[in-house]
Amino acid sequence: MIRAVITGTGSALPARRVSNAELAEQVDTSDEWIVERTGIRFRHLAGEGETTGTLATDAARAALEAAGRVPDDIDLIVLATATPDQTFPATATKVQAMLGATDCVAFDVAAVCSGFLYAVQVADSMLRTGVHRRALVIGAETFSRILDWNDRTTCVLFGDGAGAIVLEGQESEAEGGRGILATRLHSDGRYNDLLYVDGGPSTTGTVGKLRMKGREVFRHAVTNLSAVMTESLGIAGLAADDVDWVVPHQANARILDATARKLGLAPDKVVVTVDRHANTSAASVPLALDVAVRDGRVKPGDIVVLEAMGGGFTWGAAVLRY
Repeated sequence: MIRAVITGTGSALPARRVSNAELAEQVDTSDEWIVERTGIRFRHLAGEGETTGTLATDAARAALEAAGRVPDDIDLIVLATATPDQTFPATATKVQAMLGATDCVAFDVAAVCSGFLYAVQVADSMLRTGVHRRALVIGAETFSRILDWNDRTTCVLFGDGAGAIVLEGQESEAEGGRGILATRLHSDGRYNDLLYVDGGPSTTGTVGKLRMKGREVFRHAVTNLSAVMTESLGIAGLAADDVDWVVPHQANARILDATARKLGLAPDKVVVTVDRHANTSAASVPLALDVAVRDGRVKPGDIVVLEAMGGGFTWGAAVLRY
């Protein structure tokens, strides 16, 4: 059978790294307040010349190098973002041009923090048909440009960055083979007003700013993420005890801890980067995965669960054998 196998990972962060102490000089907050409530200590913020597209391209180049591939080997680019460079065309096409991948399908997916999981399922489906052979799946964001910097409850939570994987359709054994074993996605538009941006081309004609009711989002996140992880593991024929690593959306350390407890997972099986990157929305899962691959924690053959929840609400999980 054909499975989509991760053959390379990469990531990119803006040059500017901002500590809680530096942020407290501009916003009515403190390092203690942020760390206690979120676990965040640093975030990277995009500067002049750094965009979602440039960060995505840098992450893609790193993933291609890790996979031993060149841009012309890629025939599919799926980019998850809620902060595109332009309303149109898709930022994925800008990445395609910057990489020099000349004969390639490229498009964006919009599912906010769950966007990377949505993009993974889209690419997985397209690779398993055999129509495409190799894909770049990217999550990239510049959320700093849609934050209300007068709202201390939200602006301290987010950062900018990008992460990417190379997915290749390969013949794989039904039992024990590498690749994506199961994915499961959900959405429920009734919760729009809990996490949204108050603008858009067809409503206000402006970009708008991020708005969030944090307590309600927290409650839904723990319930939805633990449920979808259990669901996706069941589809893969696995249990929580089979999992080597969980690579979660890096929204809040409390959510990560609560979700792990609900599933009975040891904390040391959860990859945590929220302390250094903050919430990078669609970029957070591939960013964290790249960190764990490059530092040697995630190894070939490991069972890895990716999960995320974002505005919409959207949420999902993917189970893979790395």
